[in-house]
Amino acid sequence: MAKKMTTTAGNPIADNQNSKTAGPRGGLMLEDYQLLEKLAHQNRERVPERVVHAKGWGAHGTLTITHDITKYSKAAIFSEVGKATPMISRFSTVAGEMGAADNERDVRGFAFKFYTEEGNWDMVGNNTPVFFLRDPYKFPDFIHTQKRHPKTNMRSGTAMWDYWSQSPEALHQVTILMSDRGCPKTPMHMNGYGSHTFSLINAEGVRHWVKFHFKTRQGHDFYTNAESAAKIGQTREGYQEALFGAIEDGMFPKWDMKIQVMTEEEAEAAPFNPFDLTKVWPHADYPMIDVGVVELNRNPENYFAEIETCAYSPSNVVPGIGFSPDKVLQARIFSYADAHRYRIGTHYEQLPVNQPKCPVHHYHKDGAMNFMGQLTGATDAYYEPNTMGGAEEQPSYAEPALAISGDMDRFNHRDGNDDYSQPRALHDLFSSDQRARLYMNTAEAMHGVDDVIINRVLTHYDLISEEYGNGIRAARAELAGASQAAQ
Repeated sequence: MAKKMTTTAGNPIADNQNSKTAGPRGGLMLEDYQLLEKLAHQNRERVPERVVHAKGWGAHGTLTITHDITKYSKAAIFSEVGKATPMISRFSTVAGEMGAADNERDVRGFAFKFYTEEGNWDMVGNNTPVFFLRDPYKFPDFIHTQKRHPKTNMRSGTAMWDYWSQSPEALHQVTILMSDRGCPKTPMHMNGYGSHTFSLINAEGVRHWVKFHFKTRQGHDFYTNAESAAKIGQTREGYQEALFGAIEDGMFPKWDMKIQVMTEEEAEAAPFNPFDLTKVWPHADYPMIDVGVVELNRNPENYFAEIETCAYSPSNVVPGIGFSPDKVLQARIFSYADAHRYRIGTHYEQLPVNQPKCPVHHYHKDGAMNFMGQLTGATDAYYEPNTMGGAEEQPSYAEPALAISGDMDRFNHRDGNDDYSQPRALHDLFSSDQRARLYMNTAEAMHGVDDVIINRVLTHYDLISEEYGNGIRAARAELAGASQAAQ
C-alpha cells in the first residue's frame, strides 16, 4: 500500500494535482490551506548561501586510527589503534556562488566533522597549508576582492591584484593558487590541511602545537586553464559528478591523516612565527607523523539536509585538541559559528547532521526553532549554578594555562616578517614545466589589470625570485603577442 501523503501537520492530502476554486473557471479559494502551505514552503526553500565557500560537495565516511599518538593527545578519537569514528565531509570553492562552476581555479575548502563520543570535532581547513593573510582584520577586505564589483556586478581582476600588490604576505598562497594545485580535477585529487596551528594536550596536561595534514591516496591531478575552460563547457558540476559517482561505484576515496608536532619550547625558539597562517613548518625540522586514514564511503540521501546544512566551525573541539595564538584562527572561532546562527538558525547544531552523538547538556534557552526543549538535565534547572540537579561544570577538563607575554596593542603584522623566502622555496621546488604553467596562469589572471598595479606586484615577485618576476613578464609578453597576431 502506498504511503499516505499529508500536510506538514499530518493532514491527509486527497488531491495534489488541482487547486480549490469556485467552479472550473472560478477564482482560487483562500481556504485551500494545502495550496497555501505548498506555495509558502516553496518561497522558503532557500536559506542564504554561505558568504564564502558557497558551492560545495560532500559525503559520509570514517576516520580509522592506524598509529598511536596518545603521548600527544588524550582525545578519545585517538585512544586506540583500529578505532573508527564516523564523520562527514564538505569540499568547496571559496569565491564562487552556489551556481558557480566546480572546476574554476580557486582555493578549495576542505572540512571534516568527526562525531566523537566526547562531542563533535570539526577540522575546517583548505587544500592549501597557508592562506592569504595573517591578521583577521584583513579578511573582509580580501574576500571583497574575490566577490563582485558593486557597480559592474562582475569579478574584478583589478581588485584582486591591487590588494595583493599591497599585501606581500599573500604571495605564498597566490603562488600555490596559480600553480598546478590551484585547479585540482576533483575533490579526491587534492590534499587537505588544517592550515592553522592547533594544540594537542595529553593525559599529563602537556601541550604540543600541531599542524594537521590529509594526504590524498588518489594522487594529484589538475587541469590547465584551457582544460578547465573546456571542462566547464561540458558541465558546471564536475566535482559533484566525480565525487558522487566514485562513491556510488564503490571507489571510496582515502586520505592519510598526518600531523606535525612542535613543543612549546621549540615554538619559543623558532626563527619564524609558528602561529603565522602564511607560513609552513619545514618538514625537515618537524617531520610528518602518521595518525590514521579517512575514507569516504556513503553519499548523502538528501544533499540539502546533509551537506548544505552541515555547519562546520573551528570552535568545535574536544578534550585533548585545542587552539593556538594564531590570530586568524581566533577570529574564525567566532565568525564561523556566528555565520551558521545567522544562516540556518540559533539552534543549528540540533539539525540532525550537526547533532553530536554524545549526551548534550547546556543552559541555552528558547529562540526560533527550539525543538529540543530543555537540555539542562533537570526540569527545574534553567539557570546555573543551581541545586536542582542540573548539569554542572567539570573542572577536570580545564586546559593548562597558556603564558602569553607582551603589551596589548595593534601591532603591524607586516613589520619584521619575511614574506618572500617560503614562496621562493616553493617556486624552486617546481620543475621547469610547472614554473612555465605558474607564470602563464599568473599572467592570464592579470588580464585587464592596470599596468601600475601589475608593476607594483611584480616588484614583490622580483623579491621572491628574479626568475619568478621575469617569468611572469615573459608570459605577459607572450600573451600580448598572441593577442596582436589574432587581430
